[in-house]
Amino acid sequence: MIRALVRKSQDVSYLVGDRADELEGCRDAAGWWWRGGGDATSERDVAAVLRTSPRSSVTGYDLVFAAPRAISILLALDPASSGALVEAQRRAVGGALDYLERRALVVPVTHDGERFGASAAWAQVVGFTHGISRAGEPHLHDHVLVGARPAQHRGVLDSRALRVHLPAADALYRAALRFEVNATTSWRVWARAGGEHVAGVDEGYRALWPGHDDRRAPKQHWSREAAVGRWRDERERLWPIGTLEPPNTTGFDAHAYAAAFEGALSIHRADLVRAWADASPYGAAPGAVDRAIDTQHPGRRFERGLSRYQFTVEEARSPVREGPVRTRPAQRSRDIGRDEWSRVR
Repeated sequence: MIRALVRKSQDVSYLVGDRADELEGCRDAAGWWWRGGGDATSERDVAAVLRTSPRSSVTGYDLVFAAPRAISILLALDPASSGALVEAQRRAVGGALDYLERRALVVPVTHDGERFGASAAWAQVVGFTHGISRAGEPHLHDHVLVGARPAQHRGVLDSRALRVHLPAADALYRAALRFEVNATTSWRVWARAGGEHVAGVDEGYRALWPGHDDRRAPKQHWSREAAVGRWRDERERLWPIGTLEPPNTTGFDAHAYAAAFEGALSIHRADLVRAWADASPYGAAPGAVDRAIDTQHPGRRFERGLSRYQFTVEEARSPVREGPVRTRPAQRSRDIGRDEWSRVR
């Protein structure tokens, strides 16, 4: 799930102060730069990402990319695969950010009395990956900071366009994460209407680690050893419920895609992207869904911002008739070496 939290200050001490030691050895540093340069442990450098204009009180956004509960639970069930899960998370986050920058990032401008959205790009982006919640449960998520004022613009981005495209970006992120986990670990992840599931993992773990805590526990900095030890001890309290069988589909559920537009009163390009990603139970490579929509509807290829064009239900369903792309990845072994994976990929 993606949430966009509005930032109105440049106070980044909360993120910079959390070194995320619960993922020590599973990632390269306390923070990572997707674009730009700087030190992710420096409050001054990180705060510089949050840019705004004199007319706006919004300095930027904290985009929170939270992995589905079923995938976060794998951090506790298989600590040896944590590194691969973190890398899969980052690639999925990168793909969703690409989509948002390509489709949602516009700045309102007026030319000859006509108001439109001018394309833009973020000057810098910095993200922080974490693997535990305040309640001490496995919780793989990224905080990604972006500025309100894009590069080479005086004004701030159109927040309406950002929020309109967030559901599509969220669907792309989850589809890409399923694809990456299936391709780089031995776990088999799929999605259906109720959310993501993992083959062979008892559904009782969702009750053991529900992912919410009404008590709002105080922030605690966990060591890797303490976090893994806690999860190992908590597994003794599992109340088995049973496992679910994955679907037999080969990569795209045409019925689910068509059903997404049933009774829809307005359909825009972002809705097509979201429906296609959700109809790919085993996931889709980052960028593949957006490219597939471009192929099926080339007339909407350059659409961005707040779209005015509305598809009919018949137009929206046309990719089903013309044949979707195959999006299911080949299964890879969990212990495949990094160099070997780079060759076969």
